[in-house]
Amino acid sequence: MLINRTEIRVRYADTDQMQFVYNGKYLEYFEAGRTEMLREIGLPYNVLEKKGYQLPVLEAHIKYHRPAFYDDIIIIKSVLKEFPSLKIHIDYELIRKETNEVIAEGYTIHIFMNQKTKKPVRPPDFFLGTVKRFFNTD
Repeated sequence: MLINRTEIRVRYADTDQMQFVYNGKYLEYFEAGRTEMLREIGLPYNVLEKKGYQLPVLEAHIKYHRPAFYDDIIIIKSVLKEFPSLKIHIDYELIRKETNEVIAEGYTIHIFMNQKTKKPVRPPDFFLGTVKRFFNTD
């Protein structure tokens, strides 16, 4: 299992008229967590793209528990629970650091896509080799 924790501070621009974080921003927070998780293991998006791959989102789900507010520090917990096959499923929890409350949770599902042809492909060997060390694949 691969787990990453990333902190982000809620910007004023992220809030709506109710002073809550706007619901669409949560997907951006998921992206920030996913990006940092990949960067931490040596696979930032620019490396994937230089090798000719992209990781489009096929599906996303968010369950909102509590609102987040301006200046909250949110811990984005990103978890890759299963060794990738054709699809990559990443789970997320957004936690208010001050109180340790889960404010939202969800997931995204991705595929690898050939950057030139825009066609789905299997996860490349360099990716699988990198994430393999986080899983017991015997």
